[in-house]
Amino acid sequence: MHDNDLNAWIGHTDTCTDSLDALHAARVALSIGDDPSQLGPHLPLLWHWAFFVSGQPYALLGHDGHPAQGGPLPPTAENRRRMWAGGRVQFHEPLRIGTPAQRTSAITSVTEKQGRTGALTFVTAHHEYRQDGQICITEEQDIVYRAPAAPRLQGSLPIPDGGWRQTIQPDPVMLFRYSAVTFNGHRIHYDLPYARDVEGYPGLVVHGPMIATLMVRAFKQAHPDRTVRTLSYQGLRPLIAPRPFEVGGVMLEDGKAQLWAGQEGTLAHQGEIGF
Repeated sequence: MHDNDLNAWIGHTDTCTDSLDALHAARVALSIGDDPSQLGPHLPLLWHWAFFVSGQPYALLGHDGHPAQGGPLPPTAENRRRMWAGGRVQFHEPLRIGTPAQRTSAITSVTEKQGRTGALTFVTAHHEYRQDGQICITEEQDIVYRAPAAPRLQGSLPIPDGGWRQTIQPDPVMLFRYSAVTFNGHRIHYDLPYARDVEGYPGLVVHGPMIATLMVRAFKQAHPDRTVRTLSYQGLRPLIAPRPFEVGGVMLEDGKAQLWAGQEGTLAHQGEIGF
């Protein structure tokens, strides 16, 4: 993958319309351990990641299960692995379940960097979600393309004290169900021999989007009266199933809260909410 090739993708756009089907929303609830009967008229925060999915035929999938090409993202080169690194979200209005909505996406930047494990290419995609012509969510997602290398498995930053926290037990069924509702074919989440023998993980890898969703859910359960306006989040290292992990956070000043996810006492993902 050459930087010049990727720069040609800047400005590339994609559009996807979704009905926000109530039955699918119920499946998303079950995939993360929520009660579907408690769903209200609005899609919970970050559940839009389980909708607006443009699938690809098997012939267009790479060996890792990701689409080799298509959609708003550039194709994955044979010597690179694609991972979700983080992003920023603004919540303007809640999406209503059962009402058609549209996502428009565009590649806004491509940056080549040198990391401790080799060359890294960061691609930023901008998304807008509209319902009845009104913008409900704007979002930037950072995707990293990295050369094959041993994954970083150990954390160095301790989990913060205080605040709220929940323990999550990510068994293989949970990971498989979340892969299914998000139509995510990446084999590290459900194919243990591939995750272990090809990509070097000691177990199945918990989805980055699911981790962010659970961090935000924990905040909302601890502070149901707060209206979330913004979210930024970043993955520091993978969380490995079936080992339990924790999600939690602490209140900051000026209408903000720090969110985190960790395993065995150290941070793996972190974020910040504005409300």
